[in-house]
Amino acid sequence: MADLPSKRDVLAFLSDNPTQTSKRDIARAFGIKGALRVDLKRLLREMEAEGTLTKRRASYREPGRLPPVSVVEVTGPDADGDLIARPLEWTEDTDPPRILMALRQSDPALGVGDRILARLTATPGEEHAYQGRMIRRIGTNPQRILGVFRAGSEGGRVMPIDKGSDKQWTIPAGATNGARDGELVEAEQTGPKGRMGLPKARILNRLGDPSGARAVSLIAIHQHGIPDHFPDEVVAQADAAKPAPMGSRTDLRDLPLVTIDPADARDHDDAVFVQRDGDGFTLWVAIADVAHYVTPNSALDREARKRGNSTYFPDRVVPMLPDTLSGDLCSLHEGVERPCLVAEMQIDAEGVKTGHRFHRAMMRSAASLTYEQAQAAADGQPDAQTAPLVKDVIEPLFAAYAALRRARQDRQPLELDLPERRIELNDAGEVTAVAFKDRLDAHRMIEEFMVLANVAAAETLIAKRTPLLFRVHEEPSPEKLDALREVADSAGLTLAKGQVLKTAHLNRLLSSAAATDSAELINLATLRSMTQAYYHPENFGHFGLALKAYAHFTSPIRRYSDLIVHRALISAHRWGKDGLSPWDIENLADTAKLISDTERRSMAAERDTTDRYLAAFLADRVGATMAGRIAGIAKFGVFVKLDETGADAMIPMRNLGAEYFHYDHETQTLMGADSGTVIALGQRATVKLTEATPVTGGLIADLVDLDGAVLPRGPSKGRGKPPKRRIGASKKKADKTARKVSRTRKAKR
Repeated sequence: MADLPSKRDVLAFLSDNPTQTSKRDIARAFGIKGALRVDLKRLLREMEAEGTLTKRRASYREPGRLPPVSVVEVTGPDADGDLIARPLEWTEDTDPPRILMALRQSDPALGVGDRILARLTATPGEEHAYQGRMIRRIGTNPQRILGVFRAGSEGGRVMPIDKGSDKQWTIPAGATNGARDGELVEAEQTGPKGRMGLPKARILNRLGDPSGARAVSLIAIHQHGIPDHFPDEVVAQADAAKPAPMGSRTDLRDLPLVTIDPADARDHDDAVFVQRDGDGFTLWVAIADVAHYVTPNSALDREARKRGNSTYFPDRVVPMLPDTLSGDLCSLHEGVERPCLVAEMQIDAEGVKTGHRFHRAMMRSAASLTYEQAQAAADGQPDAQTAPLVKDVIEPLFAAYAALRRARQDRQPLELDLPERRIELNDAGEVTAVAFKDRLDAHRMIEEFMVLANVAAAETLIAKRTPLLFRVHEEPSPEKLDALREVADSAGLTLAKGQVLKTAHLNRLLSSAAATDSAELINLATLRSMTQAYYHPENFGHFGLALKAYAHFTSPIRRYSDLIVHRALISAHRWGKDGLSPWDIENLADTAKLISDTERRSMAAERDTTDRYLAAFLADRVGATMAGRIAGIAKFGVFVKLDETGADAMIPMRNLGAEYFHYDHETQTLMGADSGTVIALGQRATVKLTEATPVTGGLIADLVDLDGAVLPRGPSKGRGKPPKRRIGASKKKADKTARKVSRTRKAKR
């Protein structure tokens, strides 16, 4: 009879035979039979306990060693362009090994997130621990969920934090990753529905207390997949950067350029200065030369492209570039030499740009001002910092803006008036107030200067036939315009039909609504009728700004699109080798799609975070009554925008009254089946807050009154049933009632 092998013998066998890892394979290799199988089982368990072996399903292997055939996920190309993957089933405390995928010509193209069954070969001494060859593709990224873990007797469940999601996931024992009851976790689906009818998942990350004040933005970051950790090689490259030399740059260090930003700004990527030129002006807009530091296909470049933009939350910023660059070397700090790209523009007395040219320069900011400082100085109340700047810097800036305002009036860009909310936090990250940001002339001035510089960049690159990314905004679709006309009609206003739409037509509508109770409603409805702006290598114009060509040039610290435009300007002017690369040009369309998507991702994350902060702020006011206006109507209920905070509270259909309400999609109204009461966009409403859930951002309310009238609350045979009258008749009555409401409002005005 064979003897029991030593532990060293077992490890040597598994190392030499990576495909024979079951207990049966080991027993066969050493000729173990009968009662010795029990001793072998004991030996293998001892090795597990010692940590010299790990067990995966029914097979054994050395800790930190992958099986010869495994499921891996593609994570993307490395610095050399080689495709890298990671093992999906990795239970060690160390980082998972890197797998270099060796693809054959017959293999399909793979992208980030693709999952494949691969044959792995260890590569000791190499940069990559394994080489992988595809056996077959088995799918893409599984669904992930962010939620609160609830421990059970055999694992637990994850309760989703998404508004409107009620699907729970079951976590088997052994897949909890040590999560504790009540923790915020990120989970990944691992299988179909089990016996309880819930999909199975495993916990990937534990994110801490979901009710903590600092968890609000963290939830959005993980929920939307925003990268918030820079790889080591990216940080190392940023840390190694040195200040740019003067070289052949234009010397603008004596020009008193100033930055004007919010008081809490962490970076300063634009500076401005105006010189009077007869009846007109010369406007200088200097932008940080990020392209000098972030060169094509560098680790910094690949990470910036992946992020697309910086994402801003009330308590933190997830930057596009490491702070060494965004907060220091690329930031136009006061009194410090900084490299820049500069648009020098000539403007006549009527604010029309008559000429422009670009420079690659070196500047030194004369002052870092806030919007409030600049505005106070322009209004005759300078402080110690702005007093010396009033005559030669502040006054010319605002004089040039006054001229640009006249040109803006002729151009007629869309003039939406939507106050921006500001979430105010204390040091602990708790909401102390929700206010609306002030809109000063100083804000509008800088915006107008930046628009002009962006136009100059687009025009220059078009003239020089250099590839670039345009900022595109197409006109609204006919369907969305019809919906806007319905809203305008319900408010007693008119948007003319049968003409080529121009922003001037929309501005007339907004202007006629400005002095009425419907002003906010019309502004919101106009905004919703707009298409989303996006990036594209072809020029389709910018409808909202009423411009034929527009490109983002002024914020390369926080937008990748602007970095591409900077590289295009460098190439067009032959300023250096850090312009557009052949890869940049070849992949321009893909880059446009990617950064358009990352921009929307950031907007969604910022919006969700605001909703959660508002819910936290209102959580202690459950039971209170609040005034607002009907801002949205759907089959399942009504949304009321609250006056005080701008938050949207949802009134479920069951909370509207004692009768069934028929939803009319065309008129965006609800009509009571018994009373004929019409609920329409823009109506004043008083609601009672019944639920505020900070972890989801959800606000639920009861309707107290509508335009001052209380809805019927008594028993109704129509409650819960659709009206028995024909839909056509119902619509006629809804239209008739809506017209009546409209006439009443006109009479009141």
